Amino acid sequence: MTNVLTGRKPVLEALRAGRPLDKVMVLRGTHGSTIDEIRRLAEHRGITILDSEKQHFREFSPDALTQGVIAFAPEKKATGLDEILSGIRESGETGFLLILDQIEDPQNLGALIRTAECAGVHGAIIPKHHAAPINPTVVKASAGATEHLPIAEVTNLVSAIEELKRSGFWVVGLAGDGDKTYAQVDYTVPTAFVVGNEGRGIRRLVKEHCDHLVRIPLFGKVESLNASVAGALGMFEVVRQRERR
Repeated sequence: MTNVLTGRKPVLEALRAGRPLDKVMVLRGTHGSTIDEIRRLAEHRGITILDSEKQHFREFSPDALTQGVIAFAPEKKATGLDEILSGIRESGETGFLLILDQIEDPQNLGALIRTAECAGVHGAIIPKHHAAPINPTVVKASAGATEHLPIAEVTNLVSAIEELKRSGFWVVGLAGDGDKTYAQVDYTVPTAFVVGNEGRGIRRLVKEHCDHLVRIPLFGKVESLNASVAGALGMFEVVRQRERR
């Protein structure tokens, strides 16, 4: 199956990451420094670049937000949790993972993946079912971060959490009823940070398998933060503690 990548950043990051691409299509008359960089990298790798008229271009991607560039790529090989753990061991770094429990909004999923990549997370773990898939909308919302952050799709999150614990990880769930604030936990140890569904939060069984449940203090009248914002605060608290160390 061929995947279609849309937007300047997703296509550029796919090229930078060395992802195999069959061809890149540019809407005729589209210019800019990012387009120039896309052309340069594609030419360097011997990837075909097609300058397409608007009618032909829209046949492949009717989305008006393509920013004048799309790329065609073979289906990306799935990443296994064991591969992510192996990569962490080889790096010698303190493990840092993101677990996303049934995030259903593609924009939220993309934003969380983007933040995770920027925060130096080693990989994300998402369920195969009852969650947004890694589709072109997610790729674009992530600004191409999906090309750099390993993402493992698992059948059972609880089983994945148990595997992480056996590998020395502490699992911290973000929950409104957490008994500690998100800054009261030690993140200088191998940490897997759990962000739950936009409306329902973390599922009960997943909660029960967390080592800590933490909350973000809120002082206004709105009862909760957007999932991607809450996740960003949690992830960068991990960064803050590790930088301070």
